[in-house]
Amino acid sequence: MPFEAYTRRSLLLGAAGAWSTTLGQDLSSGSRVRGRFDLERFVEDVRRASAGGDAQAAVEELLQRVVDRPRAVMSDLGEPAEAGIHTIYRGQDVTILNVVWAPLMVLLPHNHNIWASIGIYTGREDNILWERESGRVTAVGAASLSEGQVFGLPPDAIHSVTNPIGRLTGAIHIYGGDFFAPGRSEWDADTLRERAFDLDSAREDFRKAAERYEAVP
Repeated sequence: MPFEAYTRRSLLLGAAGAWSTTLGQDLSSGSRVRGRFDLERFVEDVRRASAGGDAQAAVEELLQRVVDRPRAVMSDLGEPAEAGIHTIYRGQDVTILNVVWAPLMVLLPHNHNIWASIGIYTGREDNILWERESGRVTAVGAASLSEGQVFGLPPDAIHSVTNPIGRLTGAIHIYGGDFFAPGRSEWDADTLRERAFDLDSAREDFRKAAERYEAVP
């Protein structure tokens, strides 16, 4: 899929319409929820949205409303303190992760085989977009995400991620299926050739990056 087809669709998404769930109108009580992130309700809302027709667009509308209020998010999740892939919800329908990137860490090019939507609640996340070409991948574009921005990837997307700043970055990543299911690929940093995705190795990358961050005085 051409780069323009999916890097412009949800970056800086301006969600329209009435807000009736997380960080919005509590329909059961008629009260207004302000300055508070209800994680349990957010999970329910995401699962409900992902079951609809245009699931990714509906999920990104929810996600945009959440990252528009980063302080509220951190009042529930806490400020990022430990780099890693922290699971909020895992199911066959959808996976929600709190991904915390250590300063200057890089994750190899990889795919998901399901759509993915990323919302930054603190820090920065730079994405390089790749396409298969002659047994390898080649870079075709990039998207630099800052606090309050949402970015969507289609199921066939390949991307790598860098935290380009000197502090922890926190992002909510939502996937249209089981993120931890087998069958995904990653691409070697040197050769850019495909191999099976190694989740344990990715977790180790986060661990080592966290150790480097903690070792800096």
